[in-house]
Amino acid sequence: MIEEHNRTFSDPWQELGEASAERSPCVLGVVPVIYYSVLLCLGLPVNILNVIVLSRLANKTQKSSYCYLLALSASDILTQFFIIFVGFILETAILHREIPATMVHTVSILEFAANHASIWITVPMTIDRYFALCHPLKYRMVSYPERTQKIIATVFVLSLITGVPFYWWSDLWRVSNPPTVLDQVLIWMHCFIIYFIPCTVFLIVNSLIIYKLKKKRALTSRSGKTTAILLAVTTVFVILWAPRTIVIIYHLYVASVNKNWKVHLMLDLANMLALMSTAVNFFLYCFVSKRFRTTVKEVIQSFCKQ
Repeated sequence: MIEEHNRTFSDPWQELGEASAERSPCVLGVVPVIYYSVLLCLGLPVNILNVIVLSRLANKTQKSSYCYLLALSASDILTQFFIIFVGFILETAILHREIPATMVHTVSILEFAANHASIWITVPMTIDRYFALCHPLKYRMVSYPERTQKIIATVFVLSLITGVPFYWWSDLWRVSNPPTVLDQVLIWMHCFIIYFIPCTVFLIVNSLIIYKLKKKRALTSRSGKTTAILLAVTTVFVILWAPRTIVIIYHLYVASVNKNWKVHLMLDLANMLALMSTAVNFFLYCFVSKRFRTTVKEVIQSFCKQ
């Protein structure tokens, strides 16, 4: 999440007047506003194009992998809308947080839920690829469109449920007091949900997949192309979200974002890197898959003819 627009359950406004002089400055100035505006203007169109292209491929091939990629694009759109547009641009840059606290906390639930869905939809996709390559005889029994749709729906429902506790997520940028027990629980819960648990799954399952591919020498096959997309998506996620996870834990035990401008700067940059992951998948798909590039060209040509 972008902590810049999150809130504590208790109203911190009285403390802000006294601590404003000590608060760490935003070293980047207007750069985050420009960055997130560009990211939104770029990310929303390419993710909408992703949805159209992957819908065609999913209907044409009936492959579970395209259904998961379609759900990933949909969750990325939700993430960009709730976190970047509503949370950062609207609440922070335009309204300057002058909105009811209850509404802000409710938006925080939707932000975390969208973020969880965007990350966790890749986990069943990774397991699906594992069965497709390592247990092909069982694959048709365990993976078919109806079951895939149920799994995707379950991920979205669980993401919403796991987002509810973050109604009480602290505003790291404004609260100068040491983290409470609730803050510590929520921060560690957040780190495990969005990074440690999915990354562990990616590491184990992707290692098995790579071993199997090398053994079969199937990197140039169609299944290899689909797996290459999976490996690219998960690798980009692990790289882009690592700095934010490290800075969040550093803030918890070492230095306050509110009082240390260096931590403030690191968290700004880490958030910018992490949310970049919502806009790069389209380019990864185009780079890896010729079928995807061809379908993109067909979709664009069909729109131009209208």
